[in-house]
Amino acid sequence: MILVTGGTGLVGSHLLYHLSLQNDVIRAVYRTKSSLKKVKNVFSFYTSDTTLFDKIEWFLADITDVPSMIPAFIDVKHVYHCAAFISFNPKDYREMRKVNIHGTAIIVNLCIDAKIDKLCYVSSIATVGSSLKGDLITEEDEWNKELNNSGYSITKFGAEMEVWRASQENVDVVIVNPGVILGSGFWSAGSSKLFSQVYNKLLFYTEGITGFVSVQDVVKPMISLMNSDIKNERFILVSENKSFKEIFFLIADAFGKKRPSKKIKSWQTTIFWRVAWFLSKITGKEPLLSKYSARSAHAISEYSSEKIEKTLNFKFDKIEKSIVEICKNYLKDLS
Repeated sequence: MILVTGGTGLVGSHLLYHLSLQNDVIRAVYRTKSSLKKVKNVFSFYTSDTTLFDKIEWFLADITDVPSMIPAFIDVKHVYHCAAFISFNPKDYREMRKVNIHGTAIIVNLCIDAKIDKLCYVSSIATVGSSLKGDLITEEDEWNKELNNSGYSITKFGAEMEVWRASQENVDVVIVNPGVILGSGFWSAGSSKLFSQVYNKLLFYTEGITGFVSVQDVVKPMISLMNSDIKNERFILVSENKSFKEIFFLIADAFGKKRPSKKIKSWQTTIFWRVAWFLSKITGKEPLLSKYSARSAHAISEYSSEKIEKTLNFKFDKIEKSIVEICKNYLKDLS
């Protein structure tokens, strides 16, 4: 049996669809019934066959609660750990530690106790260090704890340390480090908000560069790695390194909307995130921009996916192609 945590999130829901095409029995953890509607919607982008969704055994539990999670591991051999708390707001740091580090420690302990065969963990390029040589960043570039890292980066790195602990306890592990994941179905959360923002006539852009990847090009290598003899390795998953300007323009073109026209400089975002922080203290609302999201909007970090491409003979889709498909799904949800 296969167990998937975070099955109602972007990666988890798309992963479940692709796993449902196989003959394995699938169990997925969820916390609220309302979240299952989003997973059904994701499946609808791929197929009208509802029997695939019905194959999944949904298990009500919380990954930070040991008693609720113990029964989820009965008869399980493969675990895909996709659950995570993603935020660049400093006020969420404690919750991120609870979910990302403590929750992963619980998953690892249960994997060890249940003697599962293999664990796949979805991490992030946020845990990969900068290239000391100025080249493309690879899996060999180590995360530097001395830097002013975001809470998200710190907690995902801590989670990776827990996963490597499993590898020392006779559990085979693989870790994937995706770039910014673009995918359909979660238009008001995470990177998927880019599509709703551009559709609603986003005016501003920055020229920071990072790695982008479609959600399909995250879940497909995950499944291939889990079905292989590869173990105790990590893999960067990035289709292309592009600027936010390029991504915004591609989305606008796919929607037939006007491209963002106002370039925001780093000193302007520095002022804006401070104002946003101050206003959030007064209103109690989520700041529109944080210190770390402002910094990442201008940072230039380029990544290499050569390791996964050579290991699996894997070919990534072009980001432009993925964006066109995602925009079609966005419009479908609007209709």
